[in-house]
Amino acid sequence: MRTFGVEEELLIVDPVTGMPLALADALLAGQEEPGKAETGLGHELKLEQIETQTRPCHSYAELLHQIHRGRAMANDAARHHGARVAAIATSPLASNTHTTPDPRYAEMLDRFGIIATEQLTCGFHVHTSVESPEEGVVVLDHIRDKLAVLTALTANSPYWRGLPTGFDSYRTQAWNRWPTSGPSAVFGSLTAYRRIVKRLLETGVILDEGMIYFDARISRNHPTVEVRVADVCLRAEDAALVAVLVRALVETASLEMLDGVEPTHVPTALLRMASWQASSSGLRGKLLDFGDFRPAPAADVVWALVDYVSPVLDDQDELALVKAGISKLLERGNGAQEQRDAAMRYGDRRGHGHNPPGSPPTGEALAAVVGHAARVTVRGAGADARKDPAPMLTMVRRP
Repeated sequence: MRTFGVEEELLIVDPVTGMPLALADALLAGQEEPGKAETGLGHELKLEQIETQTRPCHSYAELLHQIHRGRAMANDAARHHGARVAAIATSPLASNTHTTPDPRYAEMLDRFGIIATEQLTCGFHVHTSVESPEEGVVVLDHIRDKLAVLTALTANSPYWRGLPTGFDSYRTQAWNRWPTSGPSAVFGSLTAYRRIVKRLLETGVILDEGMIYFDARISRNHPTVEVRVADVCLRAEDAALVAVLVRALVETASLEMLDGVEPTHVPTALLRMASWQASSSGLRGKLLDFGDFRPAPAADVVWALVDYVSPVLDDQDELALVKAGISKLLERGNGAQEQRDAAMRYGDRRGHGHNPPGSPPTGEALAAVVGHAARVTVRGAGADARKDPAPMLTMVRRP
């Protein structure tokens, strides 16, 4: 069974006002960079966020434990400074951002202007082991047309700078302003993959290979494929569930290679449409079916993805777990739905009822959204999660 692990970017927030707080340096004081081997915590582009990383895991239960552990440790560090962490992919409240002091990040600010200035977004990256970079490229080619479904499942960013966006995952929209972000074409071989990366670097538009922000890529530092389309999940159990789906996609792609199945050469333009639609409607309406790229009810497309990887899930004794988790997620809604529900509950409690259509929620309602997110983020992360001394993956700092 392939190992897998995740990186989660969490927002550091004031538990009363809901405002992001630039406290990452304080939370990480005393660590050496990259400094993540002992704690699994590290810097990100903005001082208002902190990154957690799991070690390589073998099972859903092991990974969920590691996710709980990272969230608990980050939240414990935040509490020492009167703050909390919240697993939300954008800040519902408008605030200035503060870039982590680092020469590379300073160069990014200078080069990319408002894109870097506003880039306070929290993603969820899943690493799955592969035997070789060559196998990794085969995986990238086979999974590219299914990744938008993961965006819909994890969508957790309906608010941006104090306003409702109309999107379930506005993080996807904000993130895709970077020049290399989004879906990639079929590469066909590791040589072609490396050639494309080399050509992108030669343009001088991006600073380095760390800015190859494809939806999925070969990790620079580990023998893994890194899937990067997801918002950070509000609930830890949803994060572990999505990681299990990603691992099943990787294994299915590898088996298809052994069976001589060619990747589907879906035009990249269609993949962009699928990503945009998933970002817009999440699980509320229709997605583009990865079979024919025509609109279909979101639940049908999600279950089609489960069916696609079900042989692998069944072999790994994970099919029942995934079916139960997906059923619960579809019934409850993704993080974006939970955020909207929290804002409406605040209005009801205050006697305001629901805001008129088109009117933005109040600052107090958005603070209530953040408060709800902060509580849910660490739900289930009890004392046992804090005790595990196992070392974490160590990554180079990068956004």
